Amino acid sequence: MLVRMRSCLPSGSASRRAIFGVALATIAVGNVSRAAGLDAELVAVEPKVVGWRRDLHQHPELSNREVRTAKVVADHLRRLGLEVETGIAHTGVVAFLKTGKAGPTIALRADMDALPVVERTDVPFRSVAKGTYGGEAVGVMHACGHDAHTAVLMGVAEVLARMKNDLRGNVLFLFQPAEEGAPAGEEGGASLMLREGIFDRHRPEAVFGLHVWSSLNTGQIGYRSGPFMADSNVWRAVVTGEQTHGSRPWSGTDPIVIAAQIVTSLQTVVSRQVDLTFNPAVVSVGIFKAGLRTNIIPDTAEISGTIRTFDPGQKKQIAESMKRLVEHTAAASGATATFELDRYSNPVTYNDPALTARVLPGLRRVAGAANVREVPLVTGAEDFSHYAQKVPGVFFFVGVTPQGTVAAKAPSNHSPLFYLDEKALALATRALTAVAVDFLGKDEPAPPSASAPQPADRQ
Repeated sequence: MLVRMRSCLPSGSASRRAIFGVALATIAVGNVSRAAGLDAELVAVEPKVVGWRRDLHQHPELSNREVRTAKVVADHLRRLGLEVETGIAHTGVVAFLKTGKAGPTIALRADMDALPVVERTDVPFRSVAKGTYGGEAVGVMHACGHDAHTAVLMGVAEVLARMKNDLRGNVLFLFQPAEEGAPAGEEGGASLMLREGIFDRHRPEAVFGLHVWSSLNTGQIGYRSGPFMADSNVWRAVVTGEQTHGSRPWSGTDPIVIAAQIVTSLQTVVSRQVDLTFNPAVVSVGIFKAGLRTNIIPDTAEISGTIRTFDPGQKKQIAESMKRLVEHTAAASGATATFELDRYSNPVTYNDPALTARVLPGLRRVAGAANVREVPLVTGAEDFSHYAQKVPGVFFFVGVTPQGTVAAKAPSNHSPLFYLDEKALALATRALTAVAVDFLGKDEPAPPSASAPQPADRQ
């Protein structure tokens, strides 16, 4: 087992200050008081963010089941005096901060759900939670860092609520369930929150979010203007043959062998039928289900997976090629097959170029210019994209792999060994606060840097 345990000292400790010490940037004299007050609030909230994150990590909940998480969030937001709505898209929590002064309304989003993964890290707050997914008993783990996203936005809400006299406009805080996808037969996530009217009621002019990312080191921020993360679509194919005894395969039609041929052949769709000089694309198989007994060849076999693309035309071409391949491969062996795309999908996560340019100065101030880097296209997907289709949006990554560790080799998000360096939480909180203050502040710059960082490990 790969163990990457690090000491997790409180954010206010001497150790924290060695990594994220308070170093005020050069600020105009008239703004020193406000900037110092903002920095003091950020320093004060950092140990709370760590505590919230550990609690949520130890009590993860699957998509559309985030009942305890939602209560923790809602109770905190009510204590801040915010207008709070619960039960949005099943378990979502929405809060609204009014400064009382004319200005823009922005939305800040965090996702709350965990994954059906058995945790294999050795942190003292490791999850041993169990749940049910797809009718099967599973372990539950925050293997994608949504516990950190929730804790960070709770911290940002506290800072902005305490500093609202120095801000203008309004902030809509979105604590969203089911980013990883609603369970079969249910709806959820960003698209359902939008259908239930959260943007219609509050009318934000821009939306922002972040994601902790193991492929970057602590201290680094990754961004991309324009297309950033892929469109994702779930596909499903069912091969129907003829059931027979396992000792007499010639007396039936074996759907397992045919489905196995389809799995292999599907790899040629991207490698031989798609122009990859235009955009990257991915077709993956994630589920293969067939049979109940070793001596029975079943009637059917089911395979399903995901398609990732960055262009609608390319997505259409891939789906058509897959359908043709599935149906014709089955027919060639005397079977039949169906192919379908799930009607729910996440579109491309698109960062508005003008908005991206507007937030970059704040991100560079809090992380250091050398630590804010443009990253390549990411074939992972995010349902934040639904918000960014309604209003201009920016989504960015915050590195969580400890400095000195090669980030490219670290266990990825969704791994049972996914490890989050808690020192990254301070930068994540400051970065999202910077984005908000740049829009809502009264001529003051973004929050000062949490450190005077050296360029992070770029391996």
